[in-house]
Amino acid sequence: MWTIVRIELFKIFRKPRTYIAFGAVAAIVWLIQLGFYVDGETYVQFGMQALSETFDVEGRVLNGYLMAYIILQTLLVHVPLLIALVSGDMVSGEAGMGTLRLLASRPVSRTRLLLGKFLASSVYTVALLVWMAIWTLFFSLWLFGADDLVIMKSEVVTQILRSDVMWRYAAAFGFATIAMVTVSSLAFLLSIFAENSIGPIIATMSIVIVFTILNSLGLPLFDTAKPWLFTTHMLGWKGFFDVQVGPGNEQVVGSVENLPAVLRSAAMLVGHILLFLAVSVAVFRRKDILS
Repeated sequence: MWTIVRIELFKIFRKPRTYIAFGAVAAIVWLIQLGFYVDGETYVQFGMQALSETFDVEGRVLNGYLMAYIILQTLLVHVPLLIALVSGDMVSGEAGMGTLRLLASRPVSRTRLLLGKFLASSVYTVALLVWMAIWTLFFSLWLFGADDLVIMKSEVVTQILRSDVMWRYAAAFGFATIAMVTVSSLAFLLSIFAENSIGPIIATMSIVIVFTILNSLGLPLFDTAKPWLFTTHMLGWKGFFDVQVGPGNEQVVGSVENLPAVLRSAAMLVGHILLFLAVSVAVFRRKDILS
């Protein structure tokens, strides 16, 4: 199994398209950081204007922790496309090159072959998220420094102590990894039905976009389906930044306001991964390989 994974990782990282994602993440993060570094104080002052009239806000509101939160909200919307570029090519790329029949004829079961490819695509996804964490969090901390995290929402403003932030980002990136592996497993499943990678990539992004639109619509017709759509749970990482408040209106350090909901979202995403993988194995084992 691990030999198959190593071979598949070699195939992935020898293709130029693999590095498009890493370059795109670095470029987008750097541009956002540059914009906030030059003119971010004006943006923050405008956002904090109403709050400053009532409370004295001390410390640096624009710091590395806030930058990481802003970038995560922006970037995780586009990362599925970058992941589909590789995962959607894992099987369809072999079919397009005419090597899929050769692979299937080797003395390795189709299930092991497919699981090796899936693990390799998951390793790529994890590597991309680690790369994003380095640029989003650690480079932002180096550039903007560290202070309490102040999150401005539509109705409330949440302030999280500096000492209580880092573990939340670790949990958030872990959750985001599960969400992105879900997208990867969907693209991987679709790649089994195609003989070129364009179809699975476009189909994956189309599904993500359609499901996201359904989530945003407040129509009763779709309320029953929403809890079962994986896109409904992809932003569950934000729950780690909702803090419980004590009787004296002070935050409870190390708390998550609605932890069961966050865990349910994570479990739903894991369920989708297992479902997509199970369907992939079932289809591939019965697939008549002609290419």
